[in-house]
Amino acid sequence: MELNQFFVSVIIPVYNGEKFLAEAIENVQQQGHYPLEIIVVDDGSTDGTADIAAQFKDEIRYVYQSNKGPAVARNLGITLASGNVIAFLDTDDLWSNDKLKLQLTYLAEHPSVEIVQGSIQQMQLSTWTREGKAIFKEVHSPYSYINIGSAIYRKLVFDKVGLFDETMSYGEDVDWFFRAWENGVSKVVLDQVNLYYRKHQANMTSGKNLVEVGFVRIFKKHLDRCRKNGKLAATLSPSMLSISEYIGMPPESYKV
Repeated sequence: MELNQFFVSVIIPVYNGEKFLAEAIENVQQQGHYPLEIIVVDDGSTDGTADIAAQFKDEIRYVYQSNKGPAVARNLGITLASGNVIAFLDTDDLWSNDKLKLQLTYLAEHPSVEIVQGSIQQMQLSTWTREGKAIFKEVHSPYSYINIGSAIYRKLVFDKVGLFDETMSYGEDVDWFFRAWENGVSKVVLDQVNLYYRKHQANMTSGKNLVEVGFVRIFKKHLDRCRKNGKLAATLSPSMLSISEYIGMPPESYKV
């Protein structure tokens, strides 16, 4: 089994992420996978993000755009990606050290699988050290839900599903996974935690509930598409997960 058959393009969208960007880039580099490229898409930052990125020189590909939101930033990263596997990491989150090895191994052993996802451990900012390092503590038990950083994707999946909806300020990842289910994209979820979802007051969704991030609107769009295209659950392949299994369930306390 040769994992180097997979050229992984890791897309890191960032907006005013100078406090976290270096740690995120180093976290990807420590995965030890080759071939790999890291694409940092700066979504109009006004802090020292560009200076932090410049420290990595040709170890990363840095691109700047005016502030247009994470969906546009991720889509730009996808269009620039050279790899046959796509992965995402938000600048304030971290992967487990074995994320790529575990998920790429599964992808290699199961050619029909298009998305390999892992479990998520939610973290909450506890304090800052004198050196400016953020200290996070675990909250909730690990869970399986939509967070695009918890998965890897065969790049061809984006030809099938399309890119992220650039009209959405929040929930574009949930909307994308609904569309993936509608298109019969095969996905598995591994038990191992491979994403540390680190929450703090500067998160875009901090303090927002499911209604505020547009979940009701997303679900209505999903139902409307299913009715229009005749792709209700009864018409899908028996091997497909139900939509609730496919999306998963967030922790009870979604609101910080």
